[in-house]
Formats: sequence, C-alpha cells, structure tokens
Amino acid sequence: MTTSTATANRRTMMLEGPLTRSLFTLALPITLANILQTGYQMTDAFWVGRLGAAAVAAVAISFPVTFLIIALGSGLAIAGATLSAQYMGAGKQEMVDHVAGQTMLMVAFTSIILGGIGFIAAPYLLNLMGVAPDVYRDALGFMRVSFVGIIFVFGYAMFQALMRGIGETKLPLVIVLGTVLLNFLLDPLFIFGWGPIPATGVMGAAIATAITQALAAAVGIFIFVRGRHGIHLHWGNLKPDMEYIQRALKLGLPGSIELSTRGLSLIVLSFFAASFGTLTTAAYGVGSNILQVVMIPAMGISMAVSTMVGQNMGAGKVERASRTAVLGAITSFIGLSLAGVAAWLFAPHIVRFFVPHDAAVIAEGARYVRIMCLAWGFIGIQFCFIAVFRASGKMVMAMAIALLSQWTVQFPLVWLLSKHTSLHEHGLWWSFPISSTAGAIFSSIPFFTGGWKKKRLTDEIALKAKVTEEEIVEEGLR
Repeated sequence: MTTSTATANRRTMMLEGPLTRSLFTLALPITLANILQTGYQMTDAFWVGRLGAAAVAAVAISFPVTFLIIALGSGLAIAGATLSAQYMGAGKQEMVDHVAGQTMLMVAFTSIILGGIGFIAAPYLLNLMGVAPDVYRDALGFMRVSFVGIIFVFGYAMFQALMRGIGETKLPLVIVLGTVLLNFLLDPLFIFGWGPIPATGVMGAAIATAITQALAAAVGIFIFVRGRHGIHLHWGNLKPDMEYIQRALKLGLPGSIELSTRGLSLIVLSFFAASFGTLTTAAYGVGSNILQVVMIPAMGISMAVSTMVGQNMGAGKVERASRTAVLGAITSFIGLSLAGVAAWLFAPHIVRFFVPHDAAVIAEGARYVRIMCLAWGFIGIQFCFIAVFRASGKMVMAMAIALLSQWTVQFPLVWLLSKHTSLHEHGLWWSFPISSTAGAIFSSIPFFTGGWKKKRLTDEIALKAKVTEEEIVEEGLR
C-alpha cells in the first residue's frame, strides 16, 4: 500500500467509516501508548527506589515542577493537532505539512526558553519548597537534567500530537514501546554505573530519559522528512509564518493555561492532604495513583474523539462530529462507571497492592477510593466534551471549564468541607465526586447548545503556506 493510499484510507475511515469502529481503531493505540508512557515514571521509581527514601523523595519533589513547565508549552502541540486534523479533513495536504513545520519551529523555540528558565530557577524553587538537605542535591541534579532534555520531550510530544491529528496512531505506539524498553535498560546503567560509565545516582534516571526522548524525537523528525506517513516536511515549512504563528499562539495559550492549572491543582491538593498528617498524605498518594491509571482509557477515547471531530469539522461534516462526541461520552461514562463499581467492591485489595503492610493506610485509602469512584463516569463525559471544544477551536471554553470545576468548585469545597465541618480529611475525598459531576455539567451545557458547531478554523483565516507546490517540485528536482 502506497503512502497516499494509506493516508486516503485513514481519511475515509474518519469521515465515512462506521463511527464505533473508527473511534476504537483510533482510541486503542492511543490508550496503549499512554499506558506505555507511564512506564517512564514506573521505571524511574523501580530503579531509584533501590537508592533509598531520600532518592525517591528527590524524584517525587521534582515531578510537579517539571510537569508544570511542560504544561506551559503543551498548548502549541494541542494547536498543531487541532489544525492538522481540520486541514486533513478538508483535504488540504499542503497545509497539514505547513502546520507540522511551523509547530516544530515554535516548539523548539519555546522548549529552549522554558528549559533555560527552569534550569536557572531550579535551586530557588527547591529552596522555596523547603526541601530537606539530604534530598536537595539529588533533586537539583534530576530537575536540571530534565530541563536540559525538555526540548526532546516537547519534540516527541509534538510528533505524537501531529500524527494523532491526521489519524496515524499506530506508529507513535511502536516508537513509545521501543523507547520505554530502552529506558528500562539505560536507567540502571546511568544510576549505578558500569565500566567507563560513572554512577550518577538519581540524576542518571533523568539522563536515561533524556537520551530515549531524544531518540524518539529524532525518529519522529526523520519520519516527517521522509513523508511516508501522512506528513511530509520540507525546508520551506520551517520559514517563520507570522500569520500562522499568531493564530497558533491564540489557539495554544488557553490550552497551556488549562494544563498548567491542572498541574498547579496537584500541588494545592497535596498541601491540603499534608495538613492532615502522614496517614492522609499516604492515602491521597495511593488514591491519586489509582485515579491516574483509571484515567488512561478515558484519555485515549477523548483524544480519538478530538481527532475525529477535528477532521469532520474540517470536512464540514458537523453532525457526524457531534455523533462521534456523544458516542465517546457514552462509552467513557459506561466504562468508567463500571470501573468505579469494581473499585468500590475491591478498594481494600487495590490499595493493599501499593501499601501491603500498613493497615491504617489501607483503610483510609480504601475510604478515599470508594468516595472518589462514585463519579468516575462523569469524568469521562467531561474529557470527551472538552476534546470537542479543543478540536473545534473553542480553546477558551475548554480552559474555562477546567478553571470552573477546579478553582471555583473543588478547592473552595476542600477548604470548606475539610476545615469547617466534621468531615475533616474526608472533606478532601468528597470534593472529588462533587467537582467531577460539576465538570460534566459545565461541559455538557455548551456542547448541547451547539455554539462549537459554528467554529471551523480552516475557514476563519486564509493561512498562506510558505511552501508552494512549485517549491516542492523544485526541491525534488535538485
């Protein structure tokens, strides 16, 4: 099968194929790739855990900070995925290629700026957080290497997002599988040393991740340059197009704010949990890990919804886009609700997997899981409808829902229920199902009122591609 045939077949599946089959054909590889992505954290935890508690704490302290910096730049990848999906649906291949080149240019520039800021600010952030002396050195080394390697993290995230936008989800899965396996081999090599390679401790985990992410980003760029999988990158695509850049920044900024607020919320909730002592903190940590695992399939479905909605919006098939969103929301609601029932029934056993020998943490963690899981289905609805707003270009709407559900519902509830009622720490647990339900309501109202259906990015602005067909032919003749 030729490249053009494969691309045409994907586009036909997105725009004309059976909805259920098309959705799950997209969602399954995305979900598996998301599961594999967690392998980076699991691998680091596995090997770093052999260095002791201080080493584990160094990685744990670094994660929210690096996540926040990454989130600040992730809006550009969201904008690239949205525009590439709509242009692919509209059948404008030259604009798909142009979006890829401009996104690469912006991501490279942004990652260098954010990585540099993070590298310089790392010691000040650690001092601000009051990190213990036995943790400080390892945390600083881990964070600084992570910030140096952030260009590679951004680069591969950009590749994944653009591939997802055009409906190619299997190739990123293969690359992630290879890099996760390589990371598992490189982690002990750099952490403990071997032969001429010195032991670098906790910092070695960050070095291994940077190397594997650099390899993944390089493979992604090579695939773009070869042009055999739906996107063909030419040198002309890398010439700055200020009209496009302004449009992408306008689209991407709300996405960055949304993801950053989610990152900040992790820090805020951790502070609330810590105020009730070690037992509550441990229960919150275990429950959060369980929630992250449960969210993976919901994220896979929502990303597949985003791709299908974007392509159908670009093709002018608005009602098909709407049916796709409803199918995704119903599927996520049922799937996560069933997962919630299982979690409620087996909560103590699930928590015991993480903390097998502490009865108090098992009991409190099970209570947290049983309260939190009551509204998991509503999280699936919220994810899918927010994906619709992103895919249609309603980025501000997606951002507003995240801000409303977290900063005007959940956090005030946490403060009120935990500090001013007899619920105490259980008030923290109850904030989750209430805010999840509120988020589903907040996202359902604008979805069903239909304002998002009027937004078609390919019609809003006549982006001028910097690489014309003549230039492409010229390059091919040289």
